[in-house]
Amino acid sequence: MKTNPFLPTYFFDLSSVKARNIFKNITFVWQVLPLLEPFLKKKMIGRQLILGKGSEIEKSAAIKGKIMIGEDSYVGNACLLRGNVIIGNNCRIGHAVELKNCLILNNSNIAHLNYVGDSIIGSNVNISGGAILANFRLDKKRVFIKKANQKIPTGLKKFGSVIGDYSNVGVNAVLNPGTILGKETIIYPLSLVTGYHKSGEIIKR
Repeated sequence: MKTNPFLPTYFFDLSSVKARNIFKNITFVWQVLPLLEPFLKKKMIGRQLILGKGSEIEKSAAIKGKIMIGEDSYVGNACLLRGNVIIGNNCRIGHAVELKNCLILNNSNIAHLNYVGDSIIGSNVNISGGAILANFRLDKKRVFIKKANQKIPTGLKKFGSVIGDYSNVGVNAVLNPGTILGKETIIYPLSLVTGYHKSGEIIKR
């Protein structure tokens, strides 16, 4: 019997994640993305924003959609949070970052001038300045995952990346739609990344 390498537990320690119930009964980690909207609608009846204790959003940031932010997190100047976004505890979203339909777990930083679309970011992840997590194929076809010689369909027209806990993405790296990174992955600055990468890989391209 083959092991499924795309279970959420291969990418994240969910024990301290407040929104961990969204991962319940998930077979492929990217299946969480379509669940963000109904999850937030249920949690946020009549509200657009939930802001945890000690968290701060700069006045110049724009909120469009349903946004849930945990405790002791920060959203910087000129940020755009749109669609359905969950940000965990002790996260820092720097200047002019755009987040669209994302789940960001605890203790993660997205530096500045980043686009993160339709993606799941683990705990203790650092995404350096200018890195882009693209979510839409140039040919407008549905996104698939490249793993060895396989093309694994996701069924999603918009899907960016999954980044496992304790990973680091370097300055101005670009992650193509359907990029899957295991835990403790390191991506060098200016790298172009696609497909599945197991935990602990160092990617330099």
